[in-house]
Amino acid sequence: MTFETFKKLIPKIQKMSVPGESSHFIMAPEIRKQELYKIKIAEKNPRNAAVMMLFYPKGNITHLALILRPTYEGVHSGQVALPGGKVEQFDKNYEEAALRETREEIGVNSDLIEVLKQLTKVYIPPSNFWVHPFLGVSNGLPNFVKQEEEVAEIIEVPLSQLLDESNVIAKKLSTSYAENIEVPSFELNGYVVWGATAMMLSELKIFIKSALEV
Repeated sequence: MTFETFKKLIPKIQKMSVPGESSHFIMAPEIRKQELYKIKIAEKNPRNAAVMMLFYPKGNITHLALILRPTYEGVHSGQVALPGGKVEQFDKNYEEAALRETREEIGVNSDLIEVLKQLTKVYIPPSNFWVHPFLGVSNGLPNFVKQEEEVAEIIEVPLSQLLDESNVIAKKLSTSYAENIEVPSFELNGYVVWGATAMMLSELKIFIKSALEV
């Protein structure tokens, strides 16, 4: 998709309702769905995080920025994610947290990002976080600078790859809640994207496709 085409979608994106939680479940394993149906999230006193779905032009083609987490002792080690992180006490709101974390993790200044929409939050049981995703756009190619401690790689994905149904795959994975299970995933730029990130990207994909149809 050209960046001009994407920019024409922006007024629709800003007016449309987001698809909601049902769109997340498309990319959730059955065992995860069952857990989310049963769990009483409020009783868990979850922490909050915020992430940015950042679109930008590269060679006039619309791209989305993802990151690869480093390998470490933790539940999200080595996973593909959206830039973002924990909401701090000094953040005024979730949007500010998403912008701050994007600046810290991939070096894109907040004043270069226009936030278009807040999408549906996702609960992550292993880390006990509510994750609040935001859709943003930069009108120029960002000068990415990765935060070495938090980001192993910045992954630049053409939006057309996300919208392509052939990039939805089933992958046998061992997760924090089950061994060797089949997990709905995206294959983007050679990386397998699963878990909460895939769930959020599922809503994003449906939302963008709906905007294209209006």
